[in-house]
Amino acid sequence: MRVFVTGGTGHSGSYIIPELVTAGHEVTGLARSDAAAAALSALGAKVRRGDLQDLDGLKEAAADSDGVIHVAHRQDLLPSGGIDAVAAAELPVMLAYGEALAGTGKPLVAAGSIGSPGTGLDLGRPATEEDPALPVGDEHKGTLRARNVVETAVIGLAERGVRSSIVRIANIAHDTTDRAGFLPTLIALAKEKGFAGYPGDGTNLWNAVHARDLASLFRLALEKGPAGNYWHAVEDGGIAFREIAEAIGSRLNLPVVSVPLDELMLPGYFGFLANVVNQSYPTSNLVTRRTLGWAPAQPSLLADLDNGHYFPSADVPAI
Repeated sequence: MRVFVTGGTGHSGSYIIPELVTAGHEVTGLARSDAAAAALSALGAKVRRGDLQDLDGLKEAAADSDGVIHVAHRQDLLPSGGIDAVAAAELPVMLAYGEALAGTGKPLVAAGSIGSPGTGLDLGRPATEEDPALPVGDEHKGTLRARNVVETAVIGLAERGVRSSIVRIANIAHDTTDRAGFLPTLIALAKEKGFAGYPGDGTNLWNAVHARDLASLFRLALEKGPAGNYWHAVEDGGIAFREIAEAIGSRLNLPVVSVPLDELMLPGYFGFLANVVNQSYPTSNLVTRRTLGWAPAQPSLLADLDNGHYFPSADVPAI
């Protein structure tokens, strides 16, 4: 297949492109700079210069391809407009893909959030692939839920003859190149505060996926995923947050401490993550495994933490 990929030089994309190339697909990546173009070429992709604001260019690229994988977003909008601005900018992109691919049956696979169907508290059970993204109202401005409009738009394209689907990505995508995700942020917080914190009793469940396994899921969804589906890129049903904190504390030789679920104390430690870390995200991947034959094969989150690459020896505090 001739596959057009956005976000190909990002954390996920830099694994997705080699996965596609190894499987025999011809990949073209979107690049807005010379550095990005060079990185795409190094990954084995052809280069199309442009950016996410060039909707006509995106439509042309989609129409010229046999399928699209979209994992890019306008990070530059976060400081001024937050997640609302990011979602508002991404929605026209999805609609542009829809115009280019309508009636063709070609695949469009876009990145989504494992939290889009709600938390375990919302659902009263683990989230499944059959749970739609929660609706978005004015009261959700400034929250991660604002981006659900993008996921809903992508799924809706199935009714227009696009083989569209969403890969819901776990809270933590981990690997040896992870430098700016949730896990490095939690590690940096522990170093800064002098202890590895967890919210409340720490029994709330987070989930994780190795970036290589994530890439294989995007490929499988592209190759054979039925239209209008959500796929769950989670390695297992959930990991207690306290276990993650204990693994971090052990590697850094730091104490592991409960941070009370208080409106001042929780942000005092976790900062902008305060409204996320106290949530629980039990999640099933059964439909994804059965339908696509996805079988995560890379190290688990806790095994990856034990590998030590998240903790260069020079960064470990002295006891």
